[in-house]
Amino acid sequence: MEIPELDKHSKNNKVQGKTSELLVPSCISMKSDASMVTPLKFKDEDSSLLHSKLQEKRSKSPAPSCISMKCDASMVPILTFKDGDYLLPHRLGSESAATNTFLKKLKTNLIKKFQHLNGLIINQGNQTLLNEIYTELYITEGHSGEVDKEHEVRKIESASRRTTEDTPIKSNDIFKPVSEQDEPIRTILTKGIAGVGKTVSVQKFVLDWAAGKANQEIHLIFPLPFRELNLLTDRNLSLMELLHVFFRETNKTEMSSLEKVLFIFDGLDECRFPLDFQNTVRVCDVSESASVPELLINLIKGNLLPSALIWITSIPAAADQIPSECVHRVTEVRGFNNPQKEEYFRKRISDQILANNIITHLKALRSLYIMCHIPVFCWISATVLERMLGEAESGEIPKTLTQMYTHFLIIQTNIIREKFPKKQESDKEMLLKLGNLAFQQLKKGNLIFYEEDLRETLM
Repeated sequence: MEIPELDKHSKNNKVQGKTSELLVPSCISMKSDASMVTPLKFKDEDSSLLHSKLQEKRSKSPAPSCISMKCDASMVPILTFKDGDYLLPHRLGSESAATNTFLKKLKTNLIKKFQHLNGLIINQGNQTLLNEIYTELYITEGHSGEVDKEHEVRKIESASRRTTEDTPIKSNDIFKPVSEQDEPIRTILTKGIAGVGKTVSVQKFVLDWAAGKANQEIHLIFPLPFRELNLLTDRNLSLMELLHVFFRETNKTEMSSLEKVLFIFDGLDECRFPLDFQNTVRVCDVSESASVPELLINLIKGNLLPSALIWITSIPAAADQIPSECVHRVTEVRGFNNPQKEEYFRKRISDQILANNIITHLKALRSLYIMCHIPVFCWISATVLERMLGEAESGEIPKTLTQMYTHFLIIQTNIIREKFPKKQESDKEMLLKLGNLAFQQLKKGNLIFYEEDLRETLM
């Protein structure tokens, strides 16, 4: 393959790098002679690193050359630009058509994936749009280095009382420093009890970015939930191969004009593989194969793509798996304060008279109203009370947590019965099997389960 010449300065500079069959290198854009170091030219055997687009005849405007980023011992000195960024590329004056097509496809796919509230069954065949009912969560600065083992239910009431003590942070602003004097934020750890809204907060952040509403200074976002990463623990992959598993569009695209990338690792408490930050092999090359835990650890530590942004979410009890020195900011999702509770019900229930009746009922019952501090309980309460107060269901209106959960379970069972009318086993048999499955997994410390876990329980 003929390597196109970059300019007259590049003839005597070479980068030697081990290449692999599937390698998408980081790229560096060339600004001007005054603001760049001497460009680099590849040896003939390194030509596989170039995108096929670079084989075409160059125009007068400079196009980026690509280099494989190796560890310190095997690479030339890191190139540092005047704004301090390195390794990841700088934006060109105009993005290539390929890049535009890639970004459009990625954002379209992310919108399709995140526009609905995932996993929430409200009515058969219906899905709820996130933007229609999303209510801003109460998020504050948190503290690193704490290991919180207190039972989550006991923290709910005390947390609900503290929602007026600290300055709230909007979910779209979590990467923005408090003041101009603060250092840029690279890695964020967001903590919060189960059901408090961490995943929905991530969902809204990605959706607003993909729709062009916020955080447009970020050029790429890759959401990688731990519950999906768990399925790849038996494979060795390069970072680019890992991204291709989740985002097929990354395979054939040139990303040379994209400089700031955000990786979101949601649900650290659901992680089923160990994260050994002390004894993990160093990985610095996006083409180097390693295990999924090794790739994640090197991303978080900054060995791999040090300019990338990292966002990790977790319940407090699992957050100590990430060393405090690797975290630049800790935030805490505290759920809904009292005004946000009411806002949620008015958005969730289209009939405003019914919404007011639901709010009045919950306010009259202290334990239920306190529990509505947790957004997922607001959803459960809305699902139950919308049917019962709206006279779609008969029976006593729930006044206790047990009654609320029991009615919710009945509603969900009825939906499943309507959806699968020919299922053989009874509701009682199904619930007992699911209860046994949940119990066995909790004994193992697992908060989620997969198909193979179900098979194991039923054997």
